[in-house]
Amino acid sequence: MIAPTDFRLGLYVHWPFCQKRCPYCDFNVHEVGMGDSTDHQRWAAALVRELQHFAPLAQGRLLTSIFFGGGTPSLMQPETVAAVIEAAQAEIGFRNDIEISLEANPTSSDADRFSGFRDAGVNRLSLGIQSLRDKALLALGRQHTVEEALSALGHARDTFDNISFDLMYARPRQQFEDWQAELDEALALKPNHISLYQLTIEPNTIFEQLTRKGMIQPKDADETADFYLATRAQLEQAGFHGYEVSNHAREPHFQSQHNRLYWAYQDYIGIGPGAHGRLTTGGSKIATRQHRAPSVWLDHVEGAAGHATVTREVLSAEDRLAEALPFGLRLSEGLPLEHYADLAEAPLNARALAVLEEEGLLSTGAGVLKVTDQGRPVIDALARYLQS
Repeated sequence: MIAPTDFRLGLYVHWPFCQKRCPYCDFNVHEVGMGDSTDHQRWAAALVRELQHFAPLAQGRLLTSIFFGGGTPSLMQPETVAAVIEAAQAEIGFRNDIEISLEANPTSSDADRFSGFRDAGVNRLSLGIQSLRDKALLALGRQHTVEEALSALGHARDTFDNISFDLMYARPRQQFEDWQAELDEALALKPNHISLYQLTIEPNTIFEQLTRKGMIQPKDADETADFYLATRAQLEQAGFHGYEVSNHAREPHFQSQHNRLYWAYQDYIGIGPGAHGRLTTGGSKIATRQHRAPSVWLDHVEGAAGHATVTREVLSAEDRLAEALPFGLRLSEGLPLEHYADLAEAPLNARALAVLEEEGLLSTGAGVLKVTDQGRPVIDALARYLQS
């Protein structure tokens, strides 16, 4: 295994609350409605306490990134965000170039907090616009309009130097020509970074129920592959580098450093309800998971233990490979074979690799395992085949 000092270290903070769950969402989300009665001081203290529990596992490393995800982190009070950031700096410490990101909804109430988040220490905002079509936003269960999204984007630009926004495509009934026009409109907004996610029907979501009832019809694999390849080409032509399957940046310094940490299978602490973590300690990779239920999580963290960890296990070589391979293949630069050897402690499946190379789906030039344009729409299948 790679020594822990060779790894970057991130912190993921999960805020589990949303005003309303979106019908496609399968994250650990709990609705609070418009009249949010969350005790923010209590939550700030609990997040800080769980962070203090994990801090010794940093083993002297400095944080390279912090990511506030959810849920809807822009529902947090800026004071709560500040408390977590201050505790992270005091308990672990920061690299000078630390990236601190927060996901935000583009509603007017959330946008009012942007300057407070900046003052708390956030230096990168990720805005969940999802669509530039009001009918699509309604179908996706979003709580904002296109007008609100554009207003929030303008407010974000006045507040932060580093901004990203998300769009969702390959939606049911979406016509390809309209998506191309919508993407052109998005690019005309001149974002630093743009994340484009294909709509997938996840288990135990409202969209899955509607699909089973025949009320919506998702696009098939061939359609989504066509959407993906054309979308990537359109972005490249506009000067955006697709450094990962769904993520595109105008300049390298606008790439999401925290997400790159995940894709490179490096280390991160996870705090908050349902948060996952991966930490290298004592020569082993440790997987952690916190209790999902907010009320139970609070009770455990405020109790004698000071944390709500429900899973803490040492990952085997097979586990590490199963996690790292699909992530590494998502990056445009691929996965160094030397890193693969550290993870897997075994040679590649030469027969499977030869087949995939012959079919033009993978390459291994310059000692790097890399997916071609044709292979990107089926990365998970390629990873499974390489492990067979």
